[in-house]
Amino acid sequence: MRLIRSNSFKRSFKKLPKFIQKKADRILILLASDLQHPSIRAKKIQGASDTWEGRIDKFYRFTFQIEADEILLRSIGIHDITKKR
Repeated sequence: MRLIRSNSFKRSFKKLPKFIQKKADRILILLASDLQHPSIRAKKIQGASDTWEGRIDKFYRFTFQIEADEILLRSIGIHDITKKR
């Protein structure tokens, strides 16, 4: 699948610590090749019919939507970003 980064995702990504950016890059490569990879721990966000959450590590998450053969990356940051949708 092809990854598309929203402007919001790009801005948030730049603000992350460099070591988290590197972790995120590795996880996003996995996401593009296998949505069900166990390292991602992808799951639908409760109350949002089309938004998913993925895990970078214990504290950092990202949200995304699946549209045909593309994955729209919406946001990235500490765990609470999933509450913003």
